[in-house]
Amino acid sequence: MTTTPSPVPVEPTHAWLITVQRPVERGVLATFTTEGTYTAGPGATREGAYREIRALLDQQRPELAGANVLFFSLEPNRL
Repeated sequence: MTTTPSPVPVEPTHAWLITVQRPVERGVLATFTTEGTYTAGPGATREGAYREIRALLDQQRPELAGANVLFFSLEPNRL
């Protein structure tokens, strides 16, 4: 009988913060800020991370899909 070791949990490598804004009606703007962590795989790029995070945001908050990005930060998740 052979056993395979349990996969080692992968720690998030980066913390991110994004603020988006979208017009909702007659000049009124909806602004939304959220944050999270991102685990970069081998060969990952900042652009790829941004696109994945944007896609996640668009999926979780469809009313903000296509909103303008006011701020985006992706920093190493360590002190």
